[in-house]
Amino acid sequence: MCVSTCLGFPRIGANRELKKAIEAFWAGKIKEQDLLDVGKSLRLQHWQIQKQQGLDVVPSNDFSFYDQILDQSILFNVIPSRYLGHGLSPLEILFAMGRGLQRKEEGDKVKVDVVSQEMVKWFDSNYHILRPEFDITTEFKINSNKPVDEFLEAKASGIHSRPVLIGPVSFLFLGKTTRGATDFTPIDLINKLLPVYAEVLNRLADVGADWVQIDEPILCYDLPAHVISSYRSTYDFLAKHAPRIKLLFTTYFGNLGSNISVLQNLQVAGVHIDLVRGTNSLDEVVDIVKNNNNQILSCGVVDGRNIWTSDLDQALSVLHTVTEKIGEQRVWVASSSSLLHTPFSIINENKLPEEVNGWFSFAVEKCREISLLAKLLSNKKNNVVDPSSQAALEENRRVLSVRASSSITTDPTVRQRQAAVTETMHKRQSPFSVRQALQRSHLKLPKFPTTTIGSFPQTKDIRLARDKFTKHQISQEEYDRFIEHEIDEVIKFQEEVGLDVFVHGEPERNDMVQYFGERMKGFCFTQNGWVQSYGTRCVRPPLIVGDISRPTPMTVKESKYAQSRTHRPMKGMLTGPVTCLRWSFPRNDIPHSVQCQQLALALRDEVCDLESAGIFIIQVDEPAIREGLPLRRADWPAYLQWAVDSFRLTTSGVSDRTQCHSHFCYSDFNDIFDAIKRLDADVITIENSKSDLKLLDVFETEQYNNEIGPGVYDIHSPRVPSVIEIVDRVGQMLKVIPANQLWINPDCGLKTRGWKETKEALQNLVAAALLVR
Repeated sequence: MCVSTCLGFPRIGANRELKKAIEAFWAGKIKEQDLLDVGKSLRLQHWQIQKQQGLDVVPSNDFSFYDQILDQSILFNVIPSRYLGHGLSPLEILFAMGRGLQRKEEGDKVKVDVVSQEMVKWFDSNYHILRPEFDITTEFKINSNKPVDEFLEAKASGIHSRPVLIGPVSFLFLGKTTRGATDFTPIDLINKLLPVYAEVLNRLADVGADWVQIDEPILCYDLPAHVISSYRSTYDFLAKHAPRIKLLFTTYFGNLGSNISVLQNLQVAGVHIDLVRGTNSLDEVVDIVKNNNNQILSCGVVDGRNIWTSDLDQALSVLHTVTEKIGEQRVWVASSSSLLHTPFSIINENKLPEEVNGWFSFAVEKCREISLLAKLLSNKKNNVVDPSSQAALEENRRVLSVRASSSITTDPTVRQRQAAVTETMHKRQSPFSVRQALQRSHLKLPKFPTTTIGSFPQTKDIRLARDKFTKHQISQEEYDRFIEHEIDEVIKFQEEVGLDVFVHGEPERNDMVQYFGERMKGFCFTQNGWVQSYGTRCVRPPLIVGDISRPTPMTVKESKYAQSRTHRPMKGMLTGPVTCLRWSFPRNDIPHSVQCQQLALALRDEVCDLESAGIFIIQVDEPAIREGLPLRRADWPAYLQWAVDSFRLTTSGVSDRTQCHSHFCYSDFNDIFDAIKRLDADVITIENSKSDLKLLDVFETEQYNNEIGPGVYDIHSPRVPSVIEIVDRVGQMLKVIPANQLWINPDCGLKTRGWKETKEALQNLVAAALLVR
């Protein structure tokens, strides 16, 4: 019988137990050992759940208190010096690297003021990693026993696991050199790193590990020749110096394309490929594996990144093709990628519409699908009749048939409106130069206008009021009064601090995508479908189940009220169509471009309604537009065409004097600068400080005429920047951006911050703006 396995499992717990414990530790409510105990308990629970669903082999070392790449940096001693020498425990160092640390001297604790490492998206997913920092003096050594300890934990509970490591080539390639280091690239350090990798593998062998999953996901990218060539020598070295360990060489998130040559005669015991997003490589991979010394082929046929029930017949067809060529004993059935990107389980979701019952499969259910596929495959090969497995297959066919024919999925009115979209609908009335003059005359903003990105801290009181309203414990009138009071407080603060363009603070919004999805047709929502975004930040993505439209205005009431409370210009705040799509679980039965255009039309109506209500600055956030880029450059033009068209369709229905903003975070958009210009937003604000200001490099060589606000401080950290620090950052910006184009603002929204650091940081921001004026 073929082996069933998955590449990783959600770490946050069925009820976000990990998030709650970590935040309690940060708040001083529990001790470090209490947090470590929670982590151990969750790991044991998760291994047992995977085994209970029928998986033959489960992964270990896929757990993290913050991020698996950060764990690996610590494992190999890739710890920048700024985090050392403060008397911090290993766990405190991890959190300082992940979120920064600003601590006053107190008792035997020394003063600490360090920024976090750069946070970037994990390929084109909605998860974030902390980017490793290397320099020529980086001293690789084993600095943690985490992979061994977690393998032994599983072993002690009766589970023989497969430890997971990020492969050495991907680890280096995904990192960056420290600022100012220009004479080498991280991949140049491969020969220094490999002996330490081999030592980790040998330590795992010493305690009884036989297989290790070694992830090399960068093979879904277009890679330079010197990176490709490093694979052969890397895995020859590991095979020679850690011969007791069988390596499962793991790729995911896309086709191997031209990188498939890496697999030729590769010294590994098994290869995993993503057969949800990378089916084009299958035939070539099978041929290579077939001739490669009895290598295992792990087939990722169950989607690790979406929530739809698998098409078991389709997966079985792929698996049959593979087993016919290399035999059942050499085939593993697996998830396409780690299940980290999916919610925990569907079992507690009892408020979904009855008609969609059975349409969804979360991490626990995907483990069951993987196990079932392995059984069905073996049963057919061995002519075994298993009524239970066959009944499950028939139920899967029934569910898929119901979904395909459901009235929920298709709305003729939406399709008719899409058919009527014209090219003119994607264009503002006048060029930017004309609009800019009208907007400056109308808005009368000072030099270096100051603003925030949208949200203000979501306090416990806000969350409690929202929860009471959701549970019908307070009336609509009571809730509206509460929201108006919160808006009043945010406006009062902005008046006091002296910001130029106000926001209403978004106290009524639970999430920047969920809030809009709840007010549109075509979405469903879970009660507990949380997934990790970064650190303890968890999101509950909407589920797009059908054609999308906007029945009534979504934000006009709050924005209109806020504007009535101040003479300063108030920004209307919307989440853009690409981000609404990317930060939801999209449909898998129609193209993303079609879904995005539906969202654009719904949001276009909202933009026009805001203008009619007297809101003349409207921000349409698109933090996901860069991360949505396909991993292969050949696929970029088609994506950028419909993504940019969707944004322009959203924003082009208003008059010239209305100023349209957009915001981008986690976006190294140097490669797509032409597309950013084609958006034709009047003002863009960008995440900038967390990336060492490298996003400004493009402005040295490219002309950009519209206005721009690169973030002057990192909002993902509780650290408060000084006035001088912000002035220095503005000075660096002015070297490449003309003064009449520059806005001053934080990196992103302030929802996750506390009020104390928010007030202090914004006071410093305004003080800095006054100095540079």
